[in-house]
Amino acid sequence: MKSRLLRRAGTALLALTTAATLGVVGASSAQAEERPPFYEPPATLPAHNGDLVRSEPSVYYLDPLKALKVDAHVHRVMYRSTDGHGEPIAVTGTVITPKGAWRGPGEERPVIGYAAGTQGLGDHCAPSRQLANGTEYEGLFVKGLLARGYAVALTDYEGLGTPGLHTYVNREVSGHAVLDAVRAAQNLPEAGLPDDGPVAVTGYSQGGGAAAAAAELAPEYAPELDLRGVAAGAVPADLARVAENLDGSLYAAFLGYAVAGLAAGYDVDLRPYLNGKGERMMEGVAEACTAEAILRYPFVRTSTLTEDGRPLTAYLDEEPFREIVAGQRIGTRAPAVPTLVTHSLLDDVIPYGVGRRMAAGWCAAGAADVTFAANLGPTHVGGAVAAFPRVFGWLEDRFAGRDASSDCGSLR
Repeated sequence: MKSRLLRRAGTALLALTTAATLGVVGASSAQAEERPPFYEPPATLPAHNGDLVRSEPSVYYLDPLKALKVDAHVHRVMYRSTDGHGEPIAVTGTVITPKGAWRGPGEERPVIGYAAGTQGLGDHCAPSRQLANGTEYEGLFVKGLLARGYAVALTDYEGLGTPGLHTYVNREVSGHAVLDAVRAAQNLPEAGLPDDGPVAVTGYSQGGGAAAAAAELAPEYAPELDLRGVAAGAVPADLARVAENLDGSLYAAFLGYAVAGLAAGYDVDLRPYLNGKGERMMEGVAEACTAEAILRYPFVRTSTLTEDGRPLTAYLDEEPFREIVAGQRIGTRAPAVPTLVTHSLLDDVIPYGVGRRMAAGWCAAGAADVTFAANLGPTHVGGAVAAFPRVFGWLEDRFAGRDASSDCGSLR
């Protein structure tokens, strides 16, 4: 049994890595494409968060050759959400519903609010477009949720597909986008979902941050949702600590994403801080999807990007960045539902201690049911593969009404 599970994990890891690599081809060929009309918001948005602006049938492929089409009801949606300033915005996403009847516990099909990991900043990197192109590297994991009978509401986040720069790792707007994607799925007639059915949220990496933010925000922002639990993996809960780890690493582009995304979310002009090389890199990351950005900007030291030769991480202790970064901290507000936090001890992108401290912070804030599941998946990608079987089982328990365990006694 153990060897079979290891083989499955290895196969999934290979598929995930291959999909990410193949995604470079799809991303590069799409860069010159203009924004499709569907992604242009109207002048006036609906009255409530989660209300639909528009929808259209879509497709979902598991490979860029479009040979493996997922047999499900797939709809691209645009819906109302809220930005980091409390203003209404239009966000796009995808709602996917299995064609078969729900055969799990209870009479109603659950909806999973799925928060995708790092996609990039270019509009063509939006998960709704990558699913249709067969270049979404998390497509296999989404398929795993569909195989269990769940409907999936997958947000594109703010500015990913729609106008404006994607506000990467902005806590509030990311959590809002996830919760409102679930509302949009429940409001979509073609999905055939109840408007008050069971809900869970899951995500990894950037998606882990969005899922964890949704867990903290849900009691006030979306109290009507029947939220049963939130599973968040490799959460970038402390951006200052994550930034230190990324600077000069293989994943230096992710630090570029974060700086650009925070600047966009809080109207900060980066030009006075950057030299010519820094400005060119920020322009480059604003166009590149994940795999392409990793290949274009490996091991970049941000001290080579600034006017005064200091690394970008040094600015995080100074205003206006200090307050902005502090506002993204996750782990100080207690979720009202059971949570699962997964993290690999061998994570090379988001330090293991960041995820563990977040879980401990939830416990200290009064959360009753926090499960912390460490694993030994090699690297950041391997940590995702190692965690997903645990996530699947944990979600099944939440919808079956089983009691959640808690590790708060050992985390405090």
